[in-house]
Amino acid sequence: MPMDEKPSKNEDEYFGKKNLEIIHEMRLKLDAERRKTERKAHHNKCPRCGADLKEQHAEQVRIDECPECGGIWLDKGELDQLRRVNRSRGVSGGVLGSLFRRG
Repeated sequence: MPMDEKPSKNEDEYFGKKNLEIIHEMRLKLDAERRKTERKAHHNKCPRCGADLKEQHAEQVRIDECPECGGIWLDKGELDQLRRVNRSRGVSGGVLGSLFRRG
């Protein structure tokens, strides 16, 4: 094909579709990177006030406590662990009562 001729309609469509695919792939990659960065920014932060959480030990279970608002946050499985400790001590001597007692 001579240099001064225009590409065919099929070529225009082909390259138009390719450009849209590339743009779509770039958008997906940017969105994934943005989510990853946002997730890192929230790691070990209080969901209520945004302060850094401090790890506390309740028996053998590690829990996260916010020094600013006093919130207590549990990771997956930690509530079940605390319940097991509570059951093994009986209702009156449970660790859950001591965690949520204010005073």
